Amino acid sequence: MKRISVFCGSSLGTDVIFETQATALGKALAVRNIELVYGGAKVGLMGAVANGVLMNGGKAIGVLPHFLSSKEIAHDALTELILVETMHERKTKMNELCDGIIALPGGFGTLEEVFEMLTWAQLGLHQKPIGILNVNGFYDALNELLQTMVKKGFLKEINYSMLLKSDSIDDLLQQMENYIAPSVPKWITKEEV
Repeated sequence: MKRISVFCGSSLGTDVIFETQATALGKALAVRNIELVYGGAKVGLMGAVANGVLMNGGKAIGVLPHFLSSKEIAHDALTELILVETMHERKTKMNELCDGIIALPGGFGTLEEVFEMLTWAQLGLHQKPIGILNVNGFYDALNELLQTMVKKGFLKEINYSMLLKSDSIDDLLQQMENYIAPSVPKWITKEEV
């Protein structure tokens, strides 16, 4: 993996461990010469992961819609900042630029982004590893919901297994390096999305 897209909150949350782990993830990426692709902001966990990369000599590429850059939240020390028109263009560009995806704690936007990537993988539009860094049990309840979806027949076990999970940065990155996408039939083409 040469580049990983990280989806995460634009706020820091209520527990200092969220910021600490976001910064540590950034450092881990830089040490491994993996470039960061992320939402381009200087605030919240987004800023923390970017700072973790940049403070350790790594490269950070931000992808930010114009309307958010006008609110002065763009990180001003990035390797590259790519401005796009819409949130959908942002996700599409981030997907094009990366070899894998990690979700840190966040809110609606983070969930929407990671679930779109999972949906695209389920549809066979990409075969990239997708991981959740489960900082301090943040995603435990979500994982329980996903297991319920499997039990109730709304999610296939093979698709559930596409989402890698760990509370350890090193373990998650190792899982991602070793990931082999399940063979799923393509329901649609990229052009139809």
